[in-house]
Amino acid sequence: MIATLHQTHPPSLLKLLAHEVRWQALCALARSDYRVHELVGLLHKPMNLVSYHLRLLRDAQLVLERRSSGDGRDVFYTLNFERFQQLYHQAVEEIHPALAAPTPTAQAVQDDTRPPARILFLCTHNSARSQIAEALLRHLAQGRAEAYSAGTEPGRVHPVALATLERYEVDTTGLHSKHLTQFIGQPFDFIITVCDRANESCPVFPGDPERIHWSFPDPSALTDPEEQQRAFSRIYFDLEKRLKLLLTLIDRERGAQ
Repeated sequence: MIATLHQTHPPSLLKLLAHEVRWQALCALARSDYRVHELVGLLHKPMNLVSYHLRLLRDAQLVLERRSSGDGRDVFYTLNFERFQQLYHQAVEEIHPALAAPTPTAQAVQDDTRPPARILFLCTHNSARSQIAEALLRHLAQGRAEAYSAGTEPGRVHPVALATLERYEVDTTGLHSKHLTQFIGQPFDFIITVCDRANESCPVFPGDPERIHWSFPDPSALTDPEEQQRAFSRIYFDLEKRLKLLLTLIDRERGAQ
């Protein structure tokens, strides 16, 4: 019996990924949110070329844009993880359904004596986004990473941030707002800004840690209690998704060493 082809054209995702500029842009956005001029510098391509390919990625909803809450003239681009994952699984299933079956991930090497990765989350007031990131990473990392957070103008931990963490059974013990100067001079593997204003004023740390920016709107800026609660929940789940990807990246990079 001769098999017949049910799919005669490659999935749209694979065609989009096949171009070098789009592939490089997506790889960059998988780690951090960027403005277009930052992508131009990273990719070493002309502005009009990068803008053209970003438009194609936006049209496919693989890339989203959000105006900066720091400098309103800036726009940050971010990878639409859910859309990418959906199209990826569809593409794999079109080749063969069995390929979409999940494969077990290898457990971390138990006798790894290297110190855990040190990660510092920064925002303006160190009250909501960075606090959720700190507590959630500790919860997810299980000793693989040390999480810290600080602010450029620290205040107090937002009560809805605490309530959100507690609702999802994440330990909030010891969470308090801290000033960025407390960590100046300390070595970190990653400095992650979760606030556009903090991204613009982030200082240089020793050891050249990787700088990552996740452009999240401030959930505490909302005044309606129900809208604010929904916004905190969205931040929680968005951070959970990004932190799991970051931990996978850390595991693979450590395993390759």
